[in-house]
Amino acid sequence: MVVAYVLISTEIGVEGRVLKELESFKEIEEAYIIYGIYDIIAKINLEDETLLKDVVTKIRRIEGVKSTLTIQVLRGFSRKAE
Repeated sequence: MVVAYVLISTEIGVEGRVLKELESFKEIEEAYIIYGIYDIIAKINLEDETLLKDVVTKIRRIEGVKSTLTIQVLRGFSRKAE
């Protein structure tokens, strides 16, 4: 299992449209518009690490995306509400 977070910088005013387009990516588990240097954060969940490059490349090709920063998770924990 591969988990990665992609920070996405967009052109001004297109955050909502980009977020909507990210919904069609089955590999993206969650995505949010955020404050700060980046405009959107997306959580990617994959079975195969070799697919990460392909997914990030698809994100970078969305019209209005200026840049991305990918952070791949090595290990961690989660306290999800049940």
